[in-house]
Amino acid sequence: MTDTETATAPAVPTDRTAAPKPSSIKMTARDVNVFYGQTHAIKDVSIDVDLENVTAFIGPSGCGKSTFLRTLNRMNDTIAIAKVTGDITLDGEDVYAPEMDVVQLRARVGMVFQKPNPFPKSIFENVAYGPRIHGLAASKQALEQIVEQSLKRAGLWEEVKDRLSDSGTALSGGQQQRLCIARAIAVDPEVILMDEPCSALDPIATAKIEELIHALRGKYAIVIVTHNMQQAARVSQKTAFFHLGNLVEYGETSEIFTNPHEERTKDYITGRYG
Repeated sequence: MTDTETATAPAVPTDRTAAPKPSSIKMTARDVNVFYGQTHAIKDVSIDVDLENVTAFIGPSGCGKSTFLRTLNRMNDTIAIAKVTGDITLDGEDVYAPEMDVVQLRARVGMVFQKPNPFPKSIFENVAYGPRIHGLAASKQALEQIVEQSLKRAGLWEEVKDRLSDSGTALSGGQQQRLCIARAIAVDPEVILMDEPCSALDPIATAKIEELIHALRGKYAIVIVTHNMQQAARVSQKTAFFHLGNLVEYGETSEIFTNPHEERTKDYITGRYG
């Protein structure tokens, strides 16, 4: 996601919260910039992602929140003109170090996309694919246990346990999204990135995904990009507000929504733009 508008000088993001306990921080970003050719899409963003809190990225379309999310597991590597500067670490390891295995990184930092994208395979094979290629199961029985556990954690097992051989693409949209979450969980990630995971879903399916996010909190560090401010308020404990590629404000969700310090945050929260 890029932004071609001319931004004013970036404000220093306001973080009014105590830093999470060091042991709970999974990822850190410091002074991260993203360029698409000559377009400066992300400007000096610094943030922590921790295990104890769901972090929501909010902001108007084109503000850079999805672009920044994609830097966390190097998805921007797939774009030839993209350039990332700054430091991003996962448990202290430099995500962009030459020796970093990007395939392993994306197993450790999983991604759930805006539109459900199950493989054209059976429900079982959708979940089993990752553990199989990463060698996480020593036997067929172990693989079956991983699939069952992942589907249970994704809140889908009871709905599909008797039709695991059916195609994943035959499921409803909400079920497909939970299948994609199960697929991400199956490789035992440390972080789960969600890029507007409910934007294509109806309210009932959305509620199930939100319940799932609550259930997964603490097991995985979770970051969600959302345009829905009510959703951000419901599912997250930390919120980061992006505008024109800048991280304007970052702190406790309750504070961001009830007592924002930055005027741009207040204007967005109250619907004056966005």
